Amino acid sequence: MKQPTTSSAPRSRNRRPLIRRVLVRPAGALSLGWLVLLTVATLAAPLLTTHGPLDQDLGHVLSGPTADHLLGTDNLGRDLLSRLLFGGRSTLLAVGESLAVFLAIGVTLGLASGFLGGWVDWLTVRTADLLFALPGIVIVLVVLSVFPGNLHAAMITFGVLGSPGIIRILRSQTLGIREELYVAAAKVAGLTRQQILRRHILPRLISTVIVQAALFAAIVVTIQAGLGFLGLGAQPPNPSWGGLVADASQALDRAPWMLVPSGIPLVLTVLALGLLGDAVRDAATEGWSVSRMTAPTAAQRTVRDDHRPAGAVTTNSTQSGTSALLSVRNLSIDIGGVPVVQEVSFDIAPGETVGVVGESGCGKSVTSLGILGLVPGGGRVAQGQVLFDGTDLVASAAALTQVRGSGIAYVSQEPMVALDPMFTVGRQLGEAVRRHERCDRREARGRVTELLDMVNIPDPAAVARRHPHQLSGGMAQRVAIALALAGRPELLIADEPTTALDVTVQAEILTLLRSLQADTGMAVLIVTHDWGVVADLCHRAVVMYAGQVVEAADVAEMFAQPLHPYTAGLLAANPHRAREGEPLPTIPGTVPAPRDWPSGCRFAARCELADDRCTEPVTLTVPAPDRLSRCVRSQQLLEEGTS
Repeated sequence: MKQPTTSSAPRSRNRRPLIRRVLVRPAGALSLGWLVLLTVATLAAPLLTTHGPLDQDLGHVLSGPTADHLLGTDNLGRDLLSRLLFGGRSTLLAVGESLAVFLAIGVTLGLASGFLGGWVDWLTVRTADLLFALPGIVIVLVVLSVFPGNLHAAMITFGVLGSPGIIRILRSQTLGIREELYVAAAKVAGLTRQQILRRHILPRLISTVIVQAALFAAIVVTIQAGLGFLGLGAQPPNPSWGGLVADASQALDRAPWMLVPSGIPLVLTVLALGLLGDAVRDAATEGWSVSRMTAPTAAQRTVRDDHRPAGAVTTNSTQSGTSALLSVRNLSIDIGGVPVVQEVSFDIAPGETVGVVGESGCGKSVTSLGILGLVPGGGRVAQGQVLFDGTDLVASAAALTQVRGSGIAYVSQEPMVALDPMFTVGRQLGEAVRRHERCDRREARGRVTELLDMVNIPDPAAVARRHPHQLSGGMAQRVAIALALAGRPELLIADEPTTALDVTVQAEILTLLRSLQADTGMAVLIVTHDWGVVADLCHRAVVMYAGQVVEAADVAEMFAQPLHPYTAGLLAANPHRAREGEPLPTIPGTVPAPRDWPSGCRFAARCELADDRCTEPVTLTVPAPDRLSRCVRSQQLLEEGTS
């Protein structure tokens, strides 16, 4: 059974760091151990060998292992151990150079392409396609013909030619991650693109980057050895792994042992890099496995519908918006070229709570995200204005960035995915606090504790050290609200804040929102399809249907006398008004998809009052002071209600 949020969430074992999860795997430990040993041995070659790589012992040519030559000698009496270790330096340098170029280009362009999109994505993808079409080995050979023996130029070129692979992989993963709600929450919190990429997207891709780097390094080792074998790498008598294999092949009939110290380290290194990539992949999969402490499932909401906030503020939705904190004017939004919201207008006064109501698919959430410039699915604001404190956020991207978090905050309906699973609660809150407060870490920690205390979380210090998967659904929602409050916003947009919570926790969250509004004086825009939430919190309500506002009024007046058949149908279907033993009224049909919107009244196909006039476009009218209705019968409904 789910615990209420007022109790402390159970303590679970902290997720182990990636390196520890790799090391507990035998393949990961052995491969990483071999690579570390190889690196240390090659760097410390002068200390580990008594012979130089070019020193000759003509009395012991092609000898096997001896006390003086632990791995034997080659056809000129040179110590194979010394040549192996000193030759490994050129291999490590080649891997380092090629890998640095590979990661610098691949990670940078992969992240930029996936996150920024637009012309950056187009140009990056086209360039990657072009590089993919080039034969990498042939290009490397051409470089070596132009710069004979210059292995540095060859490896840098190979790094450039290999980067399209990781660009495509990181781009595709970034495209998915950027749609996560916690990325949207970071934008709303006011974080810059660089901060979001560095702190929220790149950490999710670290394991992928390591795997791709390990596999590419294995390829580089093979290519470098192949060039050395062909005599295109380090020039004799300088040692290289490929050159050692070439020397061993020439003396295979006389000294077959030479192939063992020459070939086995090369094979083990390539194998270790491949196994390391597999171990990192498996460890990352383990780290992202589903926790047993998941969010609770949604339950039926039961909230009072007979309460009206005291001291309700009434703001006419038809006013100019000069006295409004937020004024949305003729907002239209397209997704994929299809209109999903059309000419939506409403105002929110300072300290006021406005509810946006409607069935799923009516455009409520898209409208709320459009206010913040976060239209999902690559959508865009096609026309209209979003005036916040007199500034048009649609016309000014800089103003929108400045307002996010500090002026307008956002709380989503899925708290578990609105929080970054990579970081603790305290770190995420602290990041937002430092962004807005411009304070040091000590002051930020104090503010984090204050925020968690504001949302009534017991033992804030302990909760700050937990990851999101260690929180219950209600506690995660409280943390999401605390994150939204980090910038001291003037307006809070809450998109279905109680949908994923059980009945008890829903009531607690609604009480919390009410108390926070009273304490901070902020305005609230709440998106919901629960009339109980509207009655409990809101001063005014805006009803949307098929991307349009169909009615707007004071909550009490709308409950008493709806002036649109859709509003009346929603109120009649409210479970809180159900009578025992009687079937619950329903509205026949479903909300039409945006591509199927009729040219006339969009509710006509489901309306019992529809007539011939409903086949023509219907505009918003003002049937009574401070009331709006998009219905040809609104005046008739008003007269019938007052008669």
